Amino acid sequence: MSGVILLTTLAWSLSVVRESRPDEKAAALRSAGALNPRPQTVRDPLFITQPFFDGRDLVQVKYEMLRRVQREGGSVTHAAADFGFSRVSFYQTQTAFAAGGLPGLVPRRRGPRGAHKLTEEVMAFLDQARAEAPELSSRDLAGRVQERFGLSVHPRSIERAFERRLKKPPSPLL
Repeated sequence: MSGVILLTTLAWSLSVVRESRPDEKAAALRSAGALNPRPQTVRDPLFITQPFFDGRDLVQVKYEMLRRVQREGGSVTHAAADFGFSRVSFYQTQTAFAAGGLPGLVPRRRGPRGAHKLTEEVMAFLDQARAEAPELSSRDLAGRVQERFGLSVHPRSIERAFERRLKKPPSPLL
């Protein structure tokens, strides 16, 4: 029983130290997209007792989970649970590691990158439509884009595209 209390006390004190000081590592992990959104779900003893192992480092957690099964012969179900993942996530992680090595474990942003439907041609059309009828709502503009280009564009996407244009400084003439 005293071992459990000691382990719990140690884990609590490590988490207090990590949370109380300004954390450059967490900021770096966040900017790289590798900050574990649920570090508290990592129950592996190494991550609780050893300062080298950091449950906030998603790449390290995933790698250790894979290593535990591959090198130590642990069960997928137990390893996934100890590291805060589902079995499905384990197999996805295994596939990502096989395809891309350690960099394959860094989460990738899903979905399209930017306003891919709102091309320069579509934006020129929207600019013209707004110039001719400034009272048109973004919903009306989305309808016109649907009619003219056959594209289904959310009205909020149109609003954001116009907002981005306002924020962007004009490019210098060469």
